[in-house]
Amino acid sequence: MHNPMEQFEIKRLLSLHLGKFDVSYTNSALWMTIAVAITLFVFIYGMRPRALVPGRLQSVAEVGYEFIAKMVGDNVGDAGKKYFPFILTLFLFILGCNMLGMIPYSFTPTSHIIVTFAMAAVVFVGVTLIAIFKHGIHFLTFFAPQGVPKVLLILLVPIELISYLIRPMTLSVRLFANMLAGHIMLKVFGGFIVMMGIFFGWLPLLFTTAFVGLEILIAFLQAYVFAVLTCLYLNDALHLHH
Repeated sequence: MHNPMEQFEIKRLLSLHLGKFDVSYTNSALWMTIAVAITLFVFIYGMRPRALVPGRLQSVAEVGYEFIAKMVGDNVGDAGKKYFPFILTLFLFILGCNMLGMIPYSFTPTSHIIVTFAMAAVVFVGVTLIAIFKHGIHFLTFFAPQGVPKVLLILLVPIELISYLIRPMTLSVRLFANMLAGHIMLKVFGGFIVMMGIFFGWLPLLFTTAFVGLEILIAFLQAYVFAVLTCLYLNDALHLHH
């Protein structure tokens, strides 16, 4: 049986260095580029006709646009409209990387925590700066719930601060862990099919088929959860809600 972790190995496709920094173009970067290219193709080429009765690509682009627009409106309100392009881009990029990872012999960039943490860190820093610029020093009241006795603030403020600071970690680990575990499971059951042969391999084949469907659903749900949580964090920053 092949090593199930082998599929996550980063491989240099083009070796590049800037001084002491290794900026080589890798298989991970390639599949992220493909995800961006496909998204741009669907939205730019698909929306070019601007037909009253949309074609397939235009329908996909419109459904994606309306889906995220509703998400932002429901979770952030009118104040979130200016941040809609960022949320849409974030959702589509994660979804593209997740779905491309379902292609056999491809690569899943979101199975690496460095990728998911980079996105989570951008969200965390951006949301924090928005809150500071909008509310100034009043932003600190976010860590002191209203109506709570002052004695309890000694306990609650550190808890609120810690829960706020671990947001990028929880946001990144949730996506990374789901993608990593799912692909390991598919690789293991795929190995069982070969090991058990033609007579008994049908059983792990059935499980693998079911898991593929489940993984496709999880790939969408994880992109959705990442985008929704970003909206909720943005709502907190704009309105200082808990």
